[in-house]
Amino acid sequence: MAYSYKYPRPALTTDCVVFGLDDTDLKILLIQRDQPPFAGEWALPGGFVQMEESLETAARRELEEETGLNKLFLEQLYTFGEPGRDPRDRVVTVAYYALVNLQEHAIQAATDARAAQWFPVAELPALAFDHDRIIHTALKRLQGKVRYEPIGFELLPTKFTLSQLQKLYEKILAQPLDKRNFRKKILSMNLLIDLGELQQDVAHRAARLYQFDPQKYQTLKQQGFNFEI
Repeated sequence: MAYSYKYPRPALTTDCVVFGLDDTDLKILLIQRDQPPFAGEWALPGGFVQMEESLETAARRELEEETGLNKLFLEQLYTFGEPGRDPRDRVVTVAYYALVNLQEHAIQAATDARAAQWFPVAELPALAFDHDRIIHTALKRLQGKVRYEPIGFELLPTKFTLSQLQKLYEKILAQPLDKRNFRKKILSMNLLIDLGELQQDVAHRAARLYQFDPQKYQTLKQQGFNFEI
């Protein structure tokens, strides 16, 4: 005998705030919607959760379907469920944020997205739904979390310089950092592998290249180490 559910049920979606970093800006990936509501307007990649999916599975599927991106650092952010946030129906969305290295991941619009494009955080277009609020929440989470967990390395190439690492923190935190103090602190953590290599094909003096050591971090973390910038 089928069970009759007498209470109204809201629809469930996921949305992803994808952060990327280049030489000039911290950026967010947006898609241009192809279907109403808000057809032609910019929005976060996302969509409805299917009955057999977990939330994270749905978030990753929608992200890959609409932008071509996969295998990213992805973490649940917050649930947004204000009545009227979606003109179609009563829709609750579970938002995620993702971090991607722009050099190693190409984007490609697909399914119900006309285009996919990176925008500087400070120069976002008008957004569909309540996606401006979701982005604001994600940015605050990122700014807080990079100070006490080394997730920022997800935004860098596998091999990076200390200047690139400092610029990453300055862009995310939107403030300058003292070069000498930053380098002294980050090197004292012993979380970087000096690769014994120099940058190639640069106009300025070539800098040393480093790599983050995730295994060393996990070992130190189990011993009570606290990462803090």
